[in-house]
Amino acid sequence: MKNLVLFLFILPVFGWTQSNFERAEKLFHSKKYSEAQPIFEGILKNNPSDIKTLECLGEIAGHQKSWVKGAAYFKKLKELRPNNADYFFKYGGCLAMRATEINRIKAFTMVGDMKEAFEKTIELNPKHVQARWALIEIYLQLPGILGGSESKAIAYSNELAQFSPVDGYLSRGRIEDYFKRYNLAEKNYKKAHEIGNSKVTFQKLYNLYLNKLKDPKKAKDLKEKFEE
Repeated sequence: MKNLVLFLFILPVFGWTQSNFERAEKLFHSKKYSEAQPIFEGILKNNPSDIKTLECLGEIAGHQKSWVKGAAYFKKLKELRPNNADYFFKYGGCLAMRATEINRIKAFTMVGDMKEAFEKTIELNPKHVQARWALIEIYLQLPGILGGSESKAIAYSNELAQFSPVDGYLSRGRIEDYFKRYNLAEKNYKKAHEIGNSKVTFQKLYNLYLNKLKDPKKAKDLKEKFEE
């Protein structure tokens, strides 16, 4: 009898949670994040380890550029699902975005956690493109005394080239561009554009011609050919 009473008590609560989740999820998919957020937060109070709710709140935090909140949600998710590469990547991504908003000294203290998150992402998903791009940027922008390394950036670029030639050439172009070796950057961006012929590959090469090599004719010719 006691178990029956307990079941009858839990059932309407479960139904309420389900209906509220469905309502919040519908708002979320309609990009009405400010309306969905308080409903998800209410659900989380009753079930603090609900994966779908945590994930939606993490995504909402990202859309709102609330990087500290986002990092907290994805940190919980990676602890609950330690084999999910995307949770580690999104946790590292929130930390990286937060680092762009604070002073450099404080940002440097976050680098270890960022690297660890992105490296774990690659361990779980060896073909994860964005995690390698993130590590390339970290190794490019960190001062050498704090662990910056062109050779490590190149190593991740070489890994990208093994399963995504376009990203391999784009990332190598980015490295050469960063160190102002613009002719080498052009060579790699051209190869990326030959393979990809996409808006992204066009933009990288076009910006290089226009803003770095100061060659408006090449920029114009590239644009005309791309728009044909």
